Amino acid sequence: MTKTSGEAGTKRAKMAGRGVKVFYGEKRALHGIDVDIYQNEVLALIGPSGCGKSTFLRTLNRMNDTIDICRVEGKITLDGQDIYDPKLDVVQLRARVGMVFQKPNPFPKSIYDNIVYGPKLHGLATRKDEFDAIVEQSLKRAGLWTEVKDRLNEPGTGLSGGQQQRLCIARAVAVSPEVILMDEPCSALDPIATAHIEELIDELRANFTIVIVTHNMQQAARVSQRTAFFHLGDLVEVGATEEIFTNPRDERTQGYITGRYG
Repeated sequence: MTKTSGEAGTKRAKMAGRGVKVFYGEKRALHGIDVDIYQNEVLALIGPSGCGKSTFLRTLNRMNDTIDICRVEGKITLDGQDIYDPKLDVVQLRARVGMVFQKPNPFPKSIYDNIVYGPKLHGLATRKDEFDAIVEQSLKRAGLWTEVKDRLNEPGTGLSGGQQQRLCIARAVAVSPEVILMDEPCSALDPIATAHIEELIDELRANFTIVIVTHNMQQAARVSQRTAFFHLGDLVEVGATEEIFTNPRDERTQGYITGRYG
C-alpha cells in the first residue's frame, strides 16, 4: 500500500491513477499504483532503474498503446474522465497531455515548422499571423525566442542539445496542453543547459501540470513540489518533496535517498 505524506485534501487532482497495473506479456511491470497529480504542480517520479517510473509516466498519455505486448489495467483519469475509455480520442488526449523525451528529438524541419506542426494537426489556427503568434509565444515560454527569432527557417536539428530540448518543450506547449510529461529531460544535457530547463520547469508550472521522471535526486528536490518513490514496480510513498527527502516514512525510500542502493 502506498504511504502518503504531506498535503492532500484541498488540492484538485488534475490526473489520478487507481490500481494501475502494467503488463508486458506475462511480466508485470507495475503492481497497482494509486496516485493523485495536482493541478499546477511538478510531481517528480524517482527510483532505481527499472522500477517502473517511466512505465507509469507512459500510461498517462497512453504511449504504452504503441507496444503490442503491453496491457494496462486499473483506471487513470484526466479531469475525472477515464483516459482508457474506448470512446476517447487518443490524438486529442495527447494534445492535452504532451510529452518531452529523454533525448531531444526535433523533427527534421525548420524551427518554425517544428512549432506549428501540432497546431496544424489539431486545427488550432489557419492564418499565418495566427501561426506566427503561436510560434513566438511557444518559444518565449520555452525561453528560446531571443536565441532563435532570427533563425526560424533554419533546421531545428542545427541547435545545441539544450536548445533542441527547449525547442521540444516549445513544440509540446504549442498545442496548449494541460499536462506535460517529461521523461529524464536533462539526462543528455550539460549542467548549464540543465539549469535552463530546471528554471523553465518552474516557470511552466504556473500554466501547466508537470510530471517528471528523473534519476537525479537533487533535480527532483529543486524542481518538484511533490515526489513519488517507485521500487520494483510499486509506488512506495508519495508526498511533499521536502518531507520525502528529509523524513521518508518507508525504509526503502530512506535507503534509496541515502545511497544504500540504486
